[in-house]
Amino acid sequence: MQSDKEYKATKRIMLGEATMNPDFINLANFIDQTFGVKPINIIYDMMDDGKRPRLNICFEFEHEEQIFKKKDRLGNFDKEKQKAIADRFREALREKKKYKVDNIWVCYSAFEPVAKIEANEKVSKDKIMQLKKELNEKDLWEISKCFSQVTFFLYTDLQVKQFEHSDVRKLWADKYFDLLGAYNEFGYFKREEFNINLDSKENFDHNYEGNWFYYYR
Repeated sequence: MQSDKEYKATKRIMLGEATMNPDFINLANFIDQTFGVKPINIIYDMMDDGKRPRLNICFEFEHEEQIFKKKDRLGNFDKEKQKAIADRFREALREKKKYKVDNIWVCYSAFEPVAKIEANEKVSKDKIMQLKKELNEKDLWEISKCFSQVTFFLYTDLQVKQFEHSDVRKLWADKYFDLLGAYNEFGYFKREEFNINLDSKENFDHNYEGNWFYYYR
């Protein structure tokens, strides 16, 4: 999430305010040369109450992270790739006493999805209320955002079907995208790919007991 120290450290690199730990540059180059994708950051820390070292390989895009997962529905890490990275880390940094190199856990993350969440979360409730007022649509019940998505709620399921392929939906997406613009600092939200979700109060009340926690969990 955007509050995680790993994300904040990587964001500073993306903004040009910091650089990757020099100890890990050779490892980043190895990953690039071996697998065809270059990390933007590598973070070393300890897990299991300080008993086991962990190496978090941070890529910019989610499709780069996916290269290191098995192509199964569980999305488990590819153990051979984990081992290759761990072996290279061990070989390069065994002499540096500040790193524990044995039994290291290699994991991965992507910057773009979290940056999009952060941008969307910065759109304030006041801005959303103002947008709802500006749209002045009697069939629009609520505008609700969560993570990098936004849902426009109509009152009934029938209204959802009526609005689904309408020009009004495109207008609403345009207007919400304009709100995102002030926070889209890395340009990850692109208008041609951006869309809003449609749902109904009817569905929210009947299937989620009118509870936002149930709806978004």
